[in-house]
Amino acid sequence: MTARLQRWWRAFARLFVVKTKFEAFMLIYAIATGAVERGMTYLHRFPGTPGWIMFGACTIVVFMGGGKIIDGVDREANG
Repeated sequence: MTARLQRWWRAFARLFVVKTKFEAFMLIYAIATGAVERGMTYLHRFPGTPGWIMFGACTIVVFMGGGKIIDGVDREANG
């Protein structure tokens, strides 16, 4: 029973591996959409400069994380 569970878990985990640049860009788009939504919440909650600073921080994190995701896909593809 344990071997079957390990095989199932390995197959399930493989669904969450980003293999192509297209998958990476779709993942980055989803993260960016959430970050902008979070930033809009900060703009409403903290009007003025603090809200814009938080909005900017949310979107900058997407650029940083997206670069790492794309670099990881490139590294996997180049071996």
